[in-house]
Amino acid sequence: MSLRSPLARALGLGAAGDGPAHWWSQRVSAVAMVVLTSWFLLSAVNLELGNPGVVAQWLAAPLNTVLMILLTGTLSYHSAIGVQVVLEDYLGGWVRVTGLLVSQFLHILLAAVAIVAILRIAFGVR
Repeated sequence: MSLRSPLARALGLGAAGDGPAHWWSQRVSAVAMVVLTSWFLLSAVNLELGNPGVVAQWLAAPLNTVLMILLTGTLSYHSAIGVQVVLEDYLGGWVRVTGLLVSQFLHILLAAVAIVAILRIAFGVR
Protein backbone atom coordinates (compact mmCIF):
# COMPACT_ATOMS: atom_id res chain seq x y z
CA MET A 1 0.00 0.00 0.00
CA SER A 2 1.32 3.39 -0.99
CA LEU A 3 1.27 6.43 1.25
CA ARG A 4 0.99 8.73 -1.76
CA SER A 5 -2.28 10.57 -2.30
CA PRO A 6 -4.36 9.95 -5.44
CA LEU A 7 -3.31 13.39 -6.75
CA ALA A 8 0.38 12.61 -6.27
CA ARG A 9 -0.06 9.34 -8.17
CA ALA A 10 -1.82 11.11 -11.05
CA LEU A 11 0.64 14.00 -11.45
CA GLY A 12 3.02 13.52 -14.32
CA LEU A 13 0.77 11.03 -16.10
CA GLY A 14 -1.11 11.73 -19.30
CA ALA A 15 0.16 13.88 -22.13
CA ALA A 16 3.83 13.43 -21.18
CA GLY A 17 4.15 17.19 -20.89
CA ASP A 18 3.85 17.92 -24.62
CA GLY A 19 0.23 19.07 -24.66
CA PRO A 20 0.91 22.82 -24.44
CA ALA A 21 3.59 22.63 -27.14
CA HIS A 22 1.16 20.86 -29.45
CA TRP A 23 -1.52 23.45 -28.74
CA TRP A 24 0.89 26.35 -29.37
CA SER A 25 2.15 24.77 -32.60
CA GLN A 26 -1.38 24.60 -33.92
CA ARG A 27 -2.11 28.22 -32.97
CA VAL A 28 1.14 29.57 -34.44
CA SER A 29 0.63 27.65 -37.69
CA ALA A 30 -2.95 28.96 -37.85
CA VAL A 31 -1.72 32.56 -37.57
CA ALA A 32 0.90 31.90 -40.26
CA MET A 33 -1.81 30.43 -42.49
CA VAL A 34 -3.99 33.53 -42.05
CA VAL A 35 -1.11 35.77 -43.13
CA LEU A 36 0.01 33.57 -46.03
CA THR A 37 -3.52 32.87 -47.25
CA SER A 38 -4.32 36.59 -47.17
CA TRP A 39 -1.20 37.25 -49.27
CA PHE A 40 -2.20 34.51 -51.72
CA LEU A 41 -5.78 35.72 -52.12
CA LEU A 42 -4.74 39.35 -52.54
CA SER A 43 -2.15 38.33 -55.13
CA ALA A 44 -4.52 36.03 -57.00
CA VAL A 45 -7.21 38.70 -57.35
CA ASN A 46 -5.16 40.52 -60.01
CA LEU A 47 -4.14 37.37 -61.90
CA GLU A 48 -5.75 35.98 -64.99
CA LEU A 49 -6.13 32.49 -63.53
CA GLY A 50 -7.34 31.00 -66.80
CA ASN A 51 -3.99 31.71 -68.44
CA PRO A 52 -1.29 29.25 -67.29
CA GLY A 53 1.47 31.46 -68.69
CA VAL A 54 0.44 34.39 -66.49
CA VAL A 55 0.27 32.18 -63.41
CA ALA A 56 3.67 30.63 -64.19
CA GLN A 57 5.18 34.09 -64.69
CA TRP A 58 3.71 35.24 -61.36
CA LEU A 59 5.02 32.13 -59.60
CA ALA A 60 8.47 32.62 -61.15
CA ALA A 61 8.97 35.76 -59.04
CA PRO A 62 11.29 34.70 -56.17
CA LEU A 63 9.13 36.21 -53.41
CA ASN A 64 6.00 34.50 -54.73
CA THR A 65 7.82 31.16 -55.02
CA VAL A 66 9.09 31.33 -51.43
CA LEU A 67 5.75 32.46 -49.99
CA MET A 68 3.87 29.75 -51.92
CA ILE A 69 6.25 27.08 -50.59
CA LEU A 70 5.79 28.46 -47.07
CA LEU A 71 2.00 28.38 -47.51
CA THR A 72 2.15 24.79 -48.73
CA GLY A 73 4.40 23.68 -45.86
CA THR A 74 2.31 25.50 -43.26
CA LEU A 75 -0.93 24.04 -44.59
CA SER A 76 0.53 20.54 -44.52
CA TYR A 77 1.96 20.97 -41.01
CA HIS A 78 -1.28 22.42 -39.60
CA SER A 79 -3.32 19.68 -41.24
CA ALA A 80 -0.99 16.98 -39.90
CA ILE A 81 -1.35 18.32 -36.35
CA GLY A 82 -5.15 18.48 -36.62
CA VAL A 83 -5.48 14.98 -38.05
CA GLN A 84 -3.11 13.65 -35.38
CA VAL A 85 -5.28 15.07 -32.61
CA VAL A 86 -8.42 13.53 -34.10
CA LEU A 87 -6.75 10.13 -34.54
CA GLU A 88 -5.35 10.17 -31.00
CA ASP A 89 -8.73 11.11 -29.54
CA TYR A 90 -10.94 8.67 -31.42
CA LEU A 91 -8.84 5.62 -32.28
CA GLY A 92 -7.13 3.08 -30.09
CA GLY A 93 -4.55 0.32 -30.22
CA TRP A 94 -2.90 -0.70 -33.46
CA VAL A 95 -5.47 1.23 -35.52
CA ARG A 96 -4.28 4.47 -33.89
CA VAL A 97 -0.62 3.70 -34.55
CA THR A 98 -1.31 2.70 -38.15
CA GLY A 99 -3.50 5.75 -38.71
CA LEU A 100 -0.84 8.08 -37.31
CA LEU A 101 1.88 6.53 -39.49
CA VAL A 102 -0.23 6.68 -42.65
CA SER A 103 -1.34 10.22 -41.89
CA GLN A 104 2.22 11.46 -41.35
CA PHE A 105 3.44 9.70 -44.48
CA LEU A 106 0.64 11.13 -46.63
CA HIS A 107 1.10 14.67 -45.30
CA ILE A 108 4.83 14.59 -46.01
CA LEU A 109 4.30 13.01 -49.45
CA LEU A 110 1.63 15.52 -50.50
CA ALA A 111 3.68 18.49 -49.25
CA ALA A 112 6.74 17.24 -51.14
CA VAL A 113 4.75 16.73 -54.35
CA ALA A 114 3.23 20.21 -54.06
CA ILE A 115 6.61 21.86 -53.40
CA VAL A 116 8.21 20.06 -56.34
CA ALA A 117 5.30 21.19 -58.56
CA ILE A 118 5.73 24.80 -57.38
CA LEU A 119 9.47 24.68 -58.10
CA ARG A 120 8.96 23.10 -61.53
CA ILE A 121 6.48 25.81 -62.50
CA ALA A 122 8.66 28.56 -61.04
CA PHE A 123 11.79 27.41 -62.90
CA GLY A 124 9.93 26.54 -66.11
CA VAL A 125 10.80 22.84 -66.08
CA ARG A 126 8.41 20.89 -68.27
